[in-house]
Amino acid sequence: MKRTSKFLGGIALMAAASLTLAGCAGGGTPAGTEDASGGEGESYTIGISQLVQHAALDAAAEGFEQAFVDAGIDATFDVQNANGEQATAVTIANTFASDANIDLVLAIATPAAQAAAQAITDKPVLFTAVTDPVSAELVASNEEPGGNVTGTNDMNPVADQIKLIQEVLPDASSIGVVYSSGEVNSQIQVDIAKETAEELGIEVKEATITAVGEIPTALQSLGDVDAIYVPTDNMVVSGFETVVQHAEQNQIALFAGDTATVERGAIGTLGLNYEKLGYQTGEMAIKILTEGADPATMPVESQTEFELYLSPSAAEAQGVEIPQAVLDRADTVVE
Repeated sequence: MKRTSKFLGGIALMAAASLTLAGCAGGGTPAGTEDASGGEGESYTIGISQLVQHAALDAAAEGFEQAFVDAGIDATFDVQNANGEQATAVTIANTFASDANIDLVLAIATPAAQAAAQAITDKPVLFTAVTDPVSAELVASNEEPGGNVTGTNDMNPVADQIKLIQEVLPDASSIGVVYSSGEVNSQIQVDIAKETAEELGIEVKEATITAVGEIPTALQSLGDVDAIYVPTDNMVVSGFETVVQHAEQNQIALFAGDTATVERGAIGTLGLNYEKLGYQTGEMAIKILTEGADPATMPVESQTEFELYLSPSAAEAQGVEIPQAVLDRADTVVE
């Protein structure tokens, strides 16, 4: 799936007023070329490789592009979606690597970032929605990435999310977790969830998948659990409606790792805002393109403020009543 969009910021738009839209299309004006009015204008072409289409990753892409709009920067975005296929992500990365018109690449989600980092070595690569870039071997360290790759991580407060489940369900003794065995970011979150749950005296039952079509079987294998927790796993989140249906049919409380998934049927989470995360990544890209910032010395950034999202309607559909004390703390209540 391909989407190409063009944004002209206020200053650039005025400078290029005499250019037709057709003249601006097809990869953008090379940086530093003169426009028809005789001025000096900068235009950039950015390739975006997104692993799969779902609300959180879509929001990250939108936030990234919005940063350029707000900065008044003329940029063309070539957005490619791998539809959850690693082989396709590799193909996209190789295409961007060989395209001399692309100034910078954004990779959204860990597998897409790994493909981009391996294929692209002569232009900046930024990532977002990556839980642990060091474990994913994208950077040497979060403080000093050391190469042409840096970006933002989406490490959620997993321990606090598990504690939220206990706060909503104080009698819960078991939590089921479904995740993709091929996503290192998911395994990291599950390990944290298991450690926290053990401290709280809660058993964690795991079920892994290798394809979206395996979600129903994985859910059935969990058996009788008090709650289901879905981390920010791209494969499971892309098929999240199946998880919601299972939770409602079996009256099992469903919690998520990201705020966008609460809007799709989870009871709640304490999570990050992916649109803001993408915007933050866009600001990093702007520094690289316009100020000459070096990815090798740009620390990986993260969000430090998390939002409590709750959905009373989802809770009701799953046979759960959210305590008023928890509702009173919510940053957003999804109706």
